[in-house]
Amino acid sequence: MNFRLNRSIAILERAPETYKALLYNLSEDWIYIDEGEDSWNPHEIMGHLILGEQTDWIPRTRIMLSDLEDKAFTPFDMHGHLEICKGKTMEQLVDEFTRLRSLNLKELISWNLSEADLSRTGIHPEFGTITVRQHLATWVVHDLSHLNQITRVMAKHYRNDVGPWTKYFRLLKDG
Repeated sequence: MNFRLNRSIAILERAPETYKALLYNLSEDWIYIDEGEDSWNPHEIMGHLILGEQTDWIPRTRIMLSDLEDKAFTPFDMHGHLEICKGKTMEQLVDEFTRLRSLNLKELISWNLSEADLSRTGIHPEFGTITVRQHLATWVVHDLSHLNQITRVMAKHYRNDVGPWTKYFRLLKDG
């Protein structure tokens, strides 16, 4: 088992500055590019990350740590980020994500979770019983996955411009 809470927090606390460094003050042709139909652009991804901070990571952990009999989670709204993004600049989205992440990490740290706490469970609408440990590990992977998604989309934006060097970049190849 590789999960350690302090190592996870080290990644989670760095995410806002990473997104800020990557996305602040970019032109619209960078923040609104995507990979085609049914894919998200960096602007939408930031909205999705905000929604996760509001409704997923800490709220669901609270349920698992509670004494409630019913530990079932409500399904995550995979399109709820669209409303969050409306009329917002990238900078506003990153700032809101930063604010929420700071609050959520303060709460997480304040719990001083034990091994027993990390083994407590909740009921995910798709996966059934999950542990706090699994949920928090997923939070880290979720951050890293969306950072990867954003950089992949941005790199593919130049796929046709790098000429023969395409052969050296796996992420520029189809499939």
